[in-house]
Amino acid sequence: MNNFQMYRHIMSPGWTLGWNWPKKEVIWSIVGSQTTEQGDCSKFKGNVPHCCKRDPVLVDLLPGVPYNQQFSNCCKGGVLASWGEDPSESVSSFQISVGLAGTSNKTVKLPKNFTLLGPGPGYTCGPAKIVPSTVFLTADHRRKTQALSKLPFSASIFSSVYR
Repeated sequence: MNNFQMYRHIMSPGWTLGWNWPKKEVIWSIVGSQTTEQGDCSKFKGNVPHCCKRDPVLVDLLPGVPYNQQFSNCCKGGVLASWGEDPSESVSSFQISVGLAGTSNKTVKLPKNFTLLGPGPGYTCGPAKIVPSTVFLTADHRRKTQALSKLPFSASIFSSVYR
């Protein structure tokens, strides 16, 4: 998530991001963020998903969380600088593992109705779109793996004048 505003930053209590799943997807795991509710995961035995809600809401993790819960550009409590003030601090990232979504790019459906909330009005998100999968290289550089699908979206702050 990027805040491309020149001078408007997102202050505490920070951003929240939500969407609607098109089918019965679940979030198996997540790093760099967490959902505000788990939802009803009672149909799962043994391995229980992080979130089973049809409309999950994510929040950034707080600074100081254990390293194994962190992802690059996370864990700022949802606070983002503006692009004009500090481009390196105007980014927030997280990674989720989605289940029950299909097994190919033809059966995976994009989430809809993204909402970005923050302190005050004026936040908006564009629709998700399919882009090439991220390729991961192992630490020894001997093996490549890739995500089945990567669904970035545009979440930004628009300028408004209030009188």
